[in-house]
Amino acid sequence: MGISYKKLWMLLLERDIKKSTFRQELNLASGTWTKLNKGEDVSLSILLRICDYLNCDIGDICEAVRTDKN
Repeated sequence: MGISYKKLWMLLLERDIKKSTFRQELNLASGTWTKLNKGEDVSLSILLRICDYLNCDIGDICEAVRTDKN
């Protein structure tokens, strides 16, 4: 299983929040920002900070996705 943050990016677009503003206001480290952009795992505490900032539930910003393993 993997994780997709597509819902997060769509939510930012819907709310007209620029990615740069979002990153600055949440004070996200560059490593964390890279992980979010690459669809890699980030800590639950980061996801909860994002949810608090956007006033949403964790399911509104990410979802588990199946990955094919050959």
